[in-house]
Amino acid sequence: MSSPDPVQNYGDAARPGAGEMTATVIVDAPAAQVFAAFLDWESQSLWIPFTTVRVVEGDGGEGSLVEAVTALGPAVLRDELRVVRVDAPYEVRVVHCGKVLRGPGSMRCTPMAGGRTQVVMHEWFHLPGGAAGRLAWPVLWPGSKLGFTGVLKKFARLVEQGALPRPA
Repeated sequence: MSSPDPVQNYGDAARPGAGEMTATVIVDAPAAQVFAAFLDWESQSLWIPFTTVRVVEGDGGEGSLVEAVTALGPAVLRDELRVVRVDAPYEVRVVHCGKVLRGPGSMRCTPMAGGRTQVVMHEWFHLPGGAAGRLAWPVLWPGSKLGFTGVLKKFARLVEQGALPRPA
């Protein structure tokens, strides 16, 4: 299947925003297993706190629309992302195309010696709030990066324990 051009199809949402986050983890499992675990979208609910993830359109592959709803008390954040590229078992690219969270993201798996895999997640969000959002980002970013890294470490533990990917 040929990959859609994310910029053409999703406009500004597909262009990198000013808010950038990267997290890396080494998983003691082969890249194919790690990649399959990541693409089990619904199981992301197991490792992303307070979040329910589901595929809204498609089969979870290219062109699919995935929704992640994070609820903490009365606060609810809905993240819609379109899967724009799947290059198994190495990379998946998405475009966050909701009303609040917008911007491209990627997850890359790099096979390493000993059957291990380096996972790198990278997100470029458009910051809400204009100039105020850009000023607040340096203050918010360290907490966001710590959270992002912690979530990825939990993912790695679940893969290493054999809890992910879940059997079909």
